[in-house]
Amino acid sequence: MIVAGCDVGSLTGKALIMKNSEVLSYSIVPSTIKPEKTSWNALEAALEKAGLKTGDLEYIVGTGYGRMKVPFANLNVSELSCHGKGAHWLVPTIRTVIDVGGQDCKVIRLDEDGRILDFAMNDKCAAGTGRFLEVMARALEVKLEELGELSKKSTKPAQITSQCSVFAETEVISLIAQGVEVVDIIAGIHESIASRIISLIHKVGLKEDITVTGGVAKNSGVIEAIKKKLGVEIKKLPLDPQVIGALGAALIAEEKSSKK
Repeated sequence: MIVAGCDVGSLTGKALIMKNSEVLSYSIVPSTIKPEKTSWNALEAALEKAGLKTGDLEYIVGTGYGRMKVPFANLNVSELSCHGKGAHWLVPTIRTVIDVGGQDCKVIRLDEDGRILDFAMNDKCAAGTGRFLEVMARALEVKLEELGELSKKSTKPAQITSQCSVFAETEVISLIAQGVEVVDIIAGIHESIASRIISLIHKVGLKEDITVTGGVAKNSGVIEAIKKKLGVEIKKLPLDPQVIGALGAALIAEEKSSKK
């Protein structure tokens, strides 16, 4: 049984292919202005890696903000369910999933079977998301992927008080003008993001084990800031955290295909 999950996000499209509960391949591609094209780009890249064709797939589930525009999907499922299912399948002790995507942030509470008990999300503002980090990296003239390592060099994280990404960018520019070290500004940005995430965690209740999914999970500075504020360890998943939504979608596809 060969199935696939396709997660169409605001910044990237992800596709993951499974055969008999084993991950064969996955892809991460930049999002285009058309979710349909993004989904095709992601699926074709994953198929090429696996040496397969579209016709080899028995069932496909779409997820992400663009899930309604995945033309080849047999079913569309909320990213909440997919991230929860994917994380729990990889590490069954996971009870809290923090999904930090390109345009929103979600905290998902799971039971011992991986079912969603509660969730909270920030989808009204870009602050604390991947888009926010992109804006900050551009303002500081550093590469997005360098933020995590640079923040580790900080000795005195700057205070970023603005909760709005637009005002936060203005605040960062002001800090640069004041001569504040770039690494301290970056560390302050990470602590600001962590604070936003902690406020969501308090809404659903802290329950270990905890993990982080989404592209921002690759930023070690953000992970360390969350650990510091929570005072607990963050479980690292044995798969690229950016494809956990696609993994969950593929697992649902496998279930649906079996019933079919």
